[in-house]
Amino acid sequence: MRCLRTGLLALLVIVPLLTGPAAAAPPAPPGLPFPGLPVSPSPANAGGAILPGIQQFIDRVLPPPPIAQAPGPVPTEETTDMAPGTAALRQAVLPAPVGDPIFDLWPSNLADFAPGAVLEVRDVTATAAPLIVVPIRQALLFKYRTTDAHGRPSFATATLVIPATTSPVPGARPVMVNNLPIDALGRQCTPSYTLAHGFSPDSSLTDFVPPTTHLAALRGYAVLIPDHEGPLMAYAEPYVAGHAVLDAVRAVRGWRADEFGESRFAMAGYSGGAIATHGAVKLIESYAPDLAPSLVGAALGGVPADYEILARSMNGNLASGVFMAAVLGIARERPEILSRMNHLAQWVATSPMKDQCVSTFSLPGVLLLPIDIAANIADPLQSTLAHDIYEVTRMAGLASATPLYVYNGEQEFWIPAEGARNLYYEQCSLGVPAVYRSVLGEHVVAAGLGYPEAITWLDERLRGLPAVSEC
Repeated sequence: MRCLRTGLLALLVIVPLLTGPAAAAPPAPPGLPFPGLPVSPSPANAGGAILPGIQQFIDRVLPPPPIAQAPGPVPTEETTDMAPGTAALRQAVLPAPVGDPIFDLWPSNLADFAPGAVLEVRDVTATAAPLIVVPIRQALLFKYRTTDAHGRPSFATATLVIPATTSPVPGARPVMVNNLPIDALGRQCTPSYTLAHGFSPDSSLTDFVPPTTHLAALRGYAVLIPDHEGPLMAYAEPYVAGHAVLDAVRAVRGWRADEFGESRFAMAGYSGGAIATHGAVKLIESYAPDLAPSLVGAALGGVPADYEILARSMNGNLASGVFMAAVLGIARERPEILSRMNHLAQWVATSPMKDQCVSTFSLPGVLLLPIDIAANIADPLQSTLAHDIYEVTRMAGLASATPLYVYNGEQEFWIPAEGARNLYYEQCSLGVPAVYRSVLGEHVVAAGLGYPEAITWLDERLRGLPAVSEC
């Protein structure tokens, strides 16, 4: 925490200095940028749309961070098509190890396993039970093979909570897939890390509130909690999250086939958890058609379904710290974004900030900084690269292979209801059974007011009641 406080203090000091009058600028430091790192455009070719001249000024007065090219924790083929400097920068912005092999170690033979194959299992009942509070039979942390945003073998972790109570329905015990809003850049922020190691300052309150895990376990449902950001903590990347969620379901069905092979699965996700649920439902048909008969419904609330909308609503205000962290999370899987970072962004992205949870990386939002201050191109949110990212993460035109319940706060100002409504209309037009609820309030209030009906809708799906479409 001491180094984090120092880093934040440095940011608070550096940014006002950089945004001060150009006449007061100190001379540019000697030395050349790290070989191969992206070089900012010359002042003749760049100039931020919101902060004219600041981008070039930053790179004149602030040298790039010292980045040593070192072997990384990911297969080398992932970086063979990158410039050496971009590959080194990408390595430097990845999350640091947390000291637990199940989260840190990258298996060398992942390609030998099918998606959803279980690689390792650990019983974490002793640490998880006191946090879950309600009676449980067992909590199991498992590591399984999945797929990254580009179709390459990867891995993920998840926790399966099996309640002590009997199933409320005949046959196989249903499973609630609780896609929590992890919203983090460090591996220690994931729900499975908390359940395996105990509550800590890095644990998130949203792991337990609203109490989806507790209510589902009391009802007699098993609960599956995927760490859907993957080993690179690719916060906000929907393909990584979607694959991780679907492969967690595959893992449970195959690994515990006698108990869950014929189970019904339903997904819940709010805010960052809705990113994972959105990715998962749109990838069922192309990535996991084998799961379609078992997935009986998904509820998404506070839905960040369209990042182009969020680029307008979350930039340059109190949400800007979260927005910039999401950009970094996506850049871990899509490193073309890294080439558009200026020296200030490189310093922050390679600092201890790269391993923080939302409670910390949201703090720079008090500076109300636009993302332009972190870029080396003019108007980065309207650039060709930005529009490419908007398009791929929107996942437009992909139909959910399971019924949907979509809800959003009508007074939302950071995640406007426009995105959720557009998702609903899109899915209706594609023939998906869907329901939309406009909820009173902004993000936090709507989370509470919209929850009871959403969880009731999921309970009906898990009990085998058919979904009624309101399209």
